[in-house]
Amino acid sequence: MSSLNQALSVALDNRQALLDQLHGQGTDCYRLFHGSQEGASGLTIDRYGPQLLVQSFHTRLDRDALLALHEQVNTRLGLDTLLVYNDRSQGNSRVDRHDTVYKAEDAALADHVGHEWGLNYRVRGRHAGQDPLLFLDLRNTRGWVKQHSAGKSVLNLFAYTCGVGLSAAAGGASEVCNLDFAEGNLAVGRENGALNPQLPPMQFIQSDYFPAIRQLAGLPIAARRSQQLPSYVKLQQRQYDLVLLDPPAWAKSAFGTVDLLRDYQSLLKPALLTTADDGVLICCNNLAKVSMQDWREQVLRCATKAGRPVRDCQEMRPAADFPSQDNQPPLKTLILQL
Repeated sequence: MSSLNQALSVALDNRQALLDQLHGQGTDCYRLFHGSQEGASGLTIDRYGPQLLVQSFHTRLDRDALLALHEQVNTRLGLDTLLVYNDRSQGNSRVDRHDTVYKAEDAALADHVGHEWGLNYRVRGRHAGQDPLLFLDLRNTRGWVKQHSAGKSVLNLFAYTCGVGLSAAAGGASEVCNLDFAEGNLAVGRENGALNPQLPPMQFIQSDYFPAIRQLAGLPIAARRSQQLPSYVKLQQRQYDLVLLDPPAWAKSAFGTVDLLRDYQSLLKPALLTTADDGVLICCNNLAKVSMQDWREQVLRCATKAGRPVRDCQEMRPAADFPSQDNQPPLKTLILQL
């Protein structure tokens, strides 16, 4: 057995109890191998329902090694998964669509359904974007939202494919609003909603974060530097009982810059003001170089300055399929009771 296959075997052994638990709760989307922490930096192996998504970010796998990993996972799970290999080792971690190592079968690249916490999600091993349609490390947070959203109005910011919104709807939220800049992301969110017809309908707003959240918070809108203010969706000032703030690491628009390293406060302050009294704000930071302690102190300080001091602060960690040897996982999540 190669060293890579041995590392995968150990990882699968370590996950056995977790996988039994996940299968019992209606989840078949999870990480099987987290290479940066389990012996193969830059390699990830994820199950999305019937699909097995293998991605390499540093070094391209050869075909024999890839197929050996696939066979090993199939044997352990007792399944015949559909293999998709995305080589992201070149070009700023973008998917190499030339398939120089392995060309996935048409069935593997078709639309499928995965499951998490008993809900149905659209899964595609490869699509127009770069990242998977469901970020698996946020699963525990989606589960918390499902358990704590009954009767609440919920605002899902940087909603991506609306997994948090779907969880809130499943938890009995009175209202769910998903906001994202990309219509393609919201289109998948609508697919997810349609895959769960038993749930009440959600709202979808396509908008840049800054004009939308500043309107909701009752703050003025300004363009970056001396640029002319572009058109934007008009919204009324209001607050929500539960707000989720999960921004990308960095993005720039005419209205402002998302920068989790240097300026988290500009994102956080209006989200705090849009959260109702006695409400909950869940905020995330996915930068590995930022420590939880430093970021937590920054968040609490910003809340106090904004006049929204935090009554209770809970840390939500990713599940055991995202191990962290230094106990500092890249994804950091705080649940703030205001």
